[in-house]
Amino acid sequence: MDSPGASPQAGASAVAPLADTDPKVYRRRWIILGVLITSLMAIVLDNTVLNVALKTIAEPVAGLGASQSQLEWAINSYTLVFAGLLFTFGVVGDRVGRKRMLMGGLAAFGFFSLVTAYAQTPDQLVWARAAMGLAAAAVMPQTLSIISNVFDPAERPRAIGIWAVAVGIGVAIGPIVGGLLLAHFWWGSVFLINVPFTAVSVAAIALMVPESKNPNPGRIDYVGVLASITGLVLVVYGIIQGGDKGSWVHPDVLGPIVIGAAVLAFFAWYEARIRYPSLDVRLFRDPRLSSAIAALSLVFFGMMGALFFLSFYLQSVRGYTPLKAGAFSLAFAVAQMLTAPRSPALVRRFGAKAVVSTGLLLVTVALISYQLLGLATPVAVLAVAFFIQGAGMGLVMPPATEAVMSVVPRERAGAGSALTNTARQVSGALGVAVLGSVLAQVYRSQLSPHLPNLPAAARDAATGSITASQAVAAKLGPAGQELARFADSSFVHAMHITTLISAAITLLGALVVMRWMPGRATAARPVPATGAAAAAPAVVPAAEPVLAGEAPHVGAASVNGEASPGRTAVPHGAASRNGRGAADGVAGHGGSAAMGG
Repeated sequence: MDSPGASPQAGASAVAPLADTDPKVYRRRWIILGVLITSLMAIVLDNTVLNVALKTIAEPVAGLGASQSQLEWAINSYTLVFAGLLFTFGVVGDRVGRKRMLMGGLAAFGFFSLVTAYAQTPDQLVWARAAMGLAAAAVMPQTLSIISNVFDPAERPRAIGIWAVAVGIGVAIGPIVGGLLLAHFWWGSVFLINVPFTAVSVAAIALMVPESKNPNPGRIDYVGVLASITGLVLVVYGIIQGGDKGSWVHPDVLGPIVIGAAVLAFFAWYEARIRYPSLDVRLFRDPRLSSAIAALSLVFFGMMGALFFLSFYLQSVRGYTPLKAGAFSLAFAVAQMLTAPRSPALVRRFGAKAVVSTGLLLVTVALISYQLLGLATPVAVLAVAFFIQGAGMGLVMPPATEAVMSVVPRERAGAGSALTNTARQVSGALGVAVLGSVLAQVYRSQLSPHLPNLPAAARDAATGSITASQAVAAKLGPAGQELARFADSSFVHAMHITTLISAAITLLGALVVMRWMPGRATAARPVPATGAAAAAPAVVPAAEPVLAGEAPHVGAASVNGEASPGRTAVPHGAASRNGRGAADGVAGHGGSAAMGG
């Protein structure tokens, strides 16, 4: 007899649907994935579409006259609120319904995008972006949660791989979309485009996506949410102040950083001692999860920091239009499209450790290659570097994301999704803050010796950013040409220093993965039977070892031959929790049918 929800070919297929999945939902699962990816695209694009508009927003006439620190806050106000609320909205979605939360979040994101598009001052832009981050936090965790509840564990790595490819492509094409819009409209159009996009997405979700909840949701951790946001904002504020002040030992720099670090330490201590934490720090005991989170965090740290200063390099130093500058990210997108879909097959063959560490090493090579960029370097050099970086990202994101989601129980998929997205957003915010501050400080120290003849007010303005330096040079007429040349060379030098720091960070990530991410299993060990099944054979067949980075089949041994954390090894022929026989006689996690034992 076919298991519930099975397709007509289920008996002949190696993939069986989850036992509690509705047959109609199972048949349209790939369409649902397409709707989720389309809905997510506006959120992902917004992470990078702003980068290509930074120079325009910094201009006093065409933009808002924002300083470099205000531009950093325009990026980080979004990412910090986004990251700080992801866990909360993951739990809320598990409680009230993921579909409902997804639709509400998208509607709010469209509304706040409209508000952001018509901001009149840099401060208004920063606050409006923070509101967009709040809405985005309600959207992002629901997508992976729904995927985890629609797809069978055997198909889930492929679905998550496609999801990760879409995220990577969205990150890559954001600058292209921004460049196209800025070529024809004002800077606010990069946010206004979200309004019709989210409206269509809400309608598609209402028609196609099923509702799902956690039958035993946890309580909302208000203390943890407040502590995480407060700690992150204080740390990032101190880091950005370090770039503005030109010194890292100033009280306005060290004070917020120390207090923020103390708050985050309290957050970690508190989360380990409550029943329903925002961030279950106990999950990090699993080396597969902790090393995967480290890989995601460090690769996004380097990527977001690099995108921040490369936008200024292309537009301010090389003089490219926003559209031409954004076109370089095509190489990034193409590389991800080539490597990310192939990463699951590479993981099956070589193991997640080899694939993820190789990806991080490729990103490191790309960041080091930015040392070759100068005032007149052929653009092909940058295109090749972007391609290598995109290929590395494509190898890191799918297996690292799947590694996290396979460790977290299915009913807590919202928490697992929030964990991966928080890692990306927090590390991206820190990348912009840390690398942006280093860039500002080195730039100021390089340019200041060339400004002794300028008035004090003009000197302070010129060292604020490359855009401000060029604005001052333009006011000086022919005499300002020398200042413009000094500004360009100072920026390139600062960029070289910053990219070396980025490369060191991603290299550290590769070493972490090599050291702690579980490798490929070689064989499965005997697993003792328990309970009523004691009379059944006590040895699980060793025909199919579990690979690190893939969801283990229930009843299979983990990479070290023991039961995988959070999952009970089930002997052949055991019944599932809901009393139904599972596919091939093996009980699935949470009563779900598992594929072959």
